[in-house]
Amino acid sequence: MNQQDLDFNFFLDNMEAFYHQYGHKFIVIKNQSILSVYDNFMAAYESTIKTENIGTFLIQECFDSKEKMVNHFQGNVLPLSA
Repeated sequence: MNQQDLDFNFFLDNMEAFYHQYGHKFIVIKNQSILSVYDNFMAAYESTIKTENIGTFLIQECFDSKEKMVNHFQGNVLPLSA
């Protein structure tokens, strides 16, 4: 299992507790630890890329149950030139 899988499982295992602690926020996770908490995705992303390499952290939106989760896929790649 790679680190992002471990971090995602960490989030899933603790999601309800995170929601009760932080509410409906965006949590930045790296190495099964919370780096920071933000009000929106863009704030989380723009702040975190200043100190962390892209692809080494997860940003997860907090919900009170797994049934409310929505999957967002953010591509961090450059387009190929023709």
